[in-house]
Amino acid sequence: MGEAAQPVFMADYDLAIVGGGINGAGIARDAAGRGLRVLLVEQHDLASGTSSASTKLIHGGLRYLEHRAFRLVREALAEREVLLGIAPHIIRPLRFVLPAYPGPRSALLLRFGLFLYDRLGGRKLLPATRTLNLRKDPAGAPLQPRYRYGFEYSDAQVDDSRLVVLNAVDAAARGAVIRTRTRLTGAERGPEWRLRLDASGARETATARMLINAAGPWAGVVLQKILSVPGRPPLRLVKGSHIVVRKLFDHGRGYIFQNPDHRIVFALPFGDDHTLIGTTDEDFKGNLDVVTPEPDEIDYLCGSVNRYFRTRVAPEQVVWSFAGVRSLYDDGAGRPEDVTRDYHLVIDEASGRAPLLTIYGGKITTYRRLAEAALESLSHIVPMRPAWTAHAPLPGGNIPWDSIESCVDEACGTWPFLNRAEAHRLVRAYGTRLPRILGVSKSRDELAPWFGPLSAAEVRYLMSQEWTRSPEDLLWRRSKLGLVLSVPERDALAAFMTAQRT
Repeated sequence: MGEAAQPVFMADYDLAIVGGGINGAGIARDAAGRGLRVLLVEQHDLASGTSSASTKLIHGGLRYLEHRAFRLVREALAEREVLLGIAPHIIRPLRFVLPAYPGPRSALLLRFGLFLYDRLGGRKLLPATRTLNLRKDPAGAPLQPRYRYGFEYSDAQVDDSRLVVLNAVDAAARGAVIRTRTRLTGAERGPEWRLRLDASGARETATARMLINAAGPWAGVVLQKILSVPGRPPLRLVKGSHIVVRKLFDHGRGYIFQNPDHRIVFALPFGDDHTLIGTTDEDFKGNLDVVTPEPDEIDYLCGSVNRYFRTRVAPEQVVWSFAGVRSLYDDGAGRPEDVTRDYHLVIDEASGRAPLLTIYGGKITTYRRLAEAALESLSHIVPMRPAWTAHAPLPGGNIPWDSIESCVDEACGTWPFLNRAEAHRLVRAYGTRLPRILGVSKSRDELAPWFGPLSAAEVRYLMSQEWTRSPEDLLWRRSKLGLVLSVPERDALAAFMTAQRT
């Protein structure tokens, strides 16, 4: 008589992901579309860390050419056009003005760098670099008269936190389980992972065949304190701070300024009435849950743009500031700004133990390629379908990349009670999903109450479809309406959201 068969246990999930930033959400979307059973856990809100504290750019990284990071720049430039094709509602082309002057980089060096930048990524959609006479071009009007000429080149601007959320929305639509406000508190590693979770005080467990640590700046904490992985992670934390002021120029282009210390600072159009200025590069040590710009960083950013603009910017003019911590792969570089922005995937798959993949580095522009590389590194463990995300629009993005204004025209015709600015904001946020919010409404009253430009209908949608729990989630991550709502409007919104949850 033979031995009794051993029971076979199936894990709850093929893949568990720790971290709800751009890398975690992008991997969850890709994996769910490949047929994997996916769980994503995020201790706070989606994009509540670094992924909502970026410079809001989809770009190749012009300055990375100085470090001969040609592969990274080529991949990022190629991804720039891919992302513009799959998310044209939240990503828009942007022309950048780079004044030339005798300084850290000569005009000849700048022109050569831009020549490479135009050609490395196989540019098809966006216009090429051109030389500007700043005495005649409107872009020169806000600048000090000593800047006589410069260059204009192409990149793109993105709503970074919405990019994260839309990846999570699509992942959920394809079967992934997205758990915000859920903390990984412990794990047992055997042939599968047994994860201990804390969901706002409620204890749970889940099992998974594979685990990806996409916790960004918390990746080291996850490795050492939760997973008990020995050794020091090759992680370097670099803080980047930004400030927002009332708009400094009336046109729709951005500026890139070089400083005497060789750093660069951007000044970008932000919403209808503001200018975003950033960023800094400072090594970070401290509490990752409390990351804010220091006074000297704000002074640095003000001083950087004051070398260029006629209108001076002072710290007391800052209407909003924010900072994020980049989790970079520690390559031994001396200065923080010189640390590689490329991503590194470190896989641990000891015999008989469930695999662990840890992600270091990366940038928003290359998140989709990072997700593909991460899943390809695990494809020998769990069967999965091929890569698919390069041509699949994100939710609301199934429109031509250059058709935003015609979509706004259509929205104004369908809902004539919207003014054009309102329609533009809504199309830029939701694209073709806008009817899910406005439906067949014929008047503003049908969407009431209103909290400034924000309707109750939009609030309900964000709470039911996009994991929005608090006014902060809504005003600073699902949108940037925190810049325009008054204190009474914010208070009314908070009361309304509390009532919706009860």
